[in-house]
Amino acid sequence: MEDSTEVVDLLVIGGGTAGIVGAKTAARLGARTVLLEYARTGGDCLWTGCVPSKTLLSAGHSASERSFTGDGTDFDAVRQRISSAIAAIEPADSPEALESTGVTIISGKARFTGPGEADVDGKTIRFRQALIATGSAPTLPPIPGLPDAPQVVTSETIWDLQALPVRLAVIGGGPIACELGQAFARLGSQVTILARSEILPKEDRDAAALVRDSLRSDGVQVIEHAAVDRISTDDETIIHTGDGQRFGADVVLAATGRKARTQGLGLEKVGVDCDESGQVVVDTAMRSSNPTIWAAGDVTTYPKFTHLAGVHASTAASNAVLGLRRKVSKVMPRVTFTSPEIAAVGVTEASTKTQTTSTIQHAHTDRAITENQTVGFTRLIIGKSGRILGGTIVGPRAGESLAELTLAVDQGLSTRALAGVTHPYPTYNDALWNAAIAHARSGLESPAAKVAVKALAGLNRWRTDRLQPRRNAQ
Repeated sequence: MEDSTEVVDLLVIGGGTAGIVGAKTAARLGARTVLLEYARTGGDCLWTGCVPSKTLLSAGHSASERSFTGDGTDFDAVRQRISSAIAAIEPADSPEALESTGVTIISGKARFTGPGEADVDGKTIRFRQALIATGSAPTLPPIPGLPDAPQVVTSETIWDLQALPVRLAVIGGGPIACELGQAFARLGSQVTILARSEILPKEDRDAAALVRDSLRSDGVQVIEHAAVDRISTDDETIIHTGDGQRFGADVVLAATGRKARTQGLGLEKVGVDCDESGQVVVDTAMRSSNPTIWAAGDVTTYPKFTHLAGVHASTAASNAVLGLRRKVSKVMPRVTFTSPEIAAVGVTEASTKTQTTSTIQHAHTDRAITENQTVGFTRLIIGKSGRILGGTIVGPRAGESLAELTLAVDQGLSTRALAGVTHPYPTYNDALWNAAIAHARSGLESPAAKVAVKALAGLNRWRTDRLQPRRNAQ
């Protein structure tokens, strides 16, 4: 495009989830919207994140049930399955889909050059508002010898593997490490997970323990509190830990974190502040330190989840176009898609005297029993007046059950309110309902409640007895 004095209402930089949702939101509100993407629309979620990883997990689950041999033919079928999933979803994120909503797509790299101006490969775009949605990229930890290892991959490049690794070493113990480690183990790889602390350190420890047991039952060697000291590559790739342990690997997966893609954007030219990690600092309305520039998705300081990227981008775009100051919710659900799944939201550990827990083991949940999937539990964290503050669900389809719990936390519902809602039977969600019922019933055990119940029951008996003669007389 040629330099133009025409000003766009919203300039969106980045074509991943945040950029797509933000651009569509603005266009549907009548704003002239331009989206800049230097590679391909769809972002990490479509091409290297959610879609391929969850397809791989599904393939791994199928493999564990069918006892795959792990040979090349099987892995070729898995790679084809991943490609098919991407191909089926990609049209919804395509430039054509965006253009159909009124968004103008421009291919190129963007750089802010001054107030209300950005350069795109030598061309100038002028804008009233801008949304930064450039996402994040995996980082390699500063481990001596790692750059020299023959096959080092990240969650972004592991999809380029042409053959199933015989030995896969995973450095890291977070959700990506556990998900991919379990999937490859089920496909036939010998997997070792090396976690600096414990696996899934942000999750309920009982939940993490169930995942640890599941990983080990799938043949994964889970090594916790193992700081990788160096990697040697003399005759083969050997990972050395600080305590003297050695682990051989054919492929090394580094799953130790991500870094916001803000370098080279010229943020200093427009007064957009970043934290020490390079993430754009935004307020609860998703506005940066420059009141005309917003940000959403992995590029911000918020947790790096696709669902947050979409919701936050929609909020940012509507605020930018309409001049609103809507705030994003503080309630941020998350799911680790291992087997079993871990789904959590809000407070996940009772940390004060006013907080209590209510836990239902899935061994007592009828649907889990009928499907022989009883490993897991549902745990609520409850505050004053029975208000649900958060919780953890571990088991099949935990992410689906989490939706109701997320709503309860977001709306400040009590266990009594949740217990009063009729739930279909039998479902895994029975555990959530029964956890609420158990806590609501526990309120009847207090001395005051017992006195009140006794008084009401006595009054009702008296009323019933008074009516009885009249009935007999009739």
